[in-house]
Amino acid sequence: MTKAKSAPGIPAACCTLAIDGTEQGRFVRMLKAAGNPIRFEILKFLVTHPGCITGDIVSHLPLAQSTVSQHLQVLRAAGWITGEIEGPATCYQLDPETIGWFRSIVERIL
Repeated sequence: MTKAKSAPGIPAACCTLAIDGTEQGRFVRMLKAAGNPIRFEILKFLVTHPGCITGDIVSHLPLAQSTVSQHLQVLRAAGWITGEIEGPATCYQLDPETIGWFRSIVERIL
């Protein structure tokens, strides 16, 4: 296999990420959602606390419940999490299908 030539001063590409269209849009939305420090903290919390209710997440963060709910909406819209209503509470967890898809995209880079 021959390496592609690059312009002078620019190193040759080591990797590729063949992604476009709908798949790229989905990936970018997920990165944007996870790129916020509060939302990233929520994702980290859900890794170790699957099925937790909104109140658990609110207790973990220095934010009002309404602000946490807005962050949860963004994560849900991006596909990171699912929420199941149980009585007056909503239990959140990472979406395993979406996490698997995201992982498969990232693995293409290596």
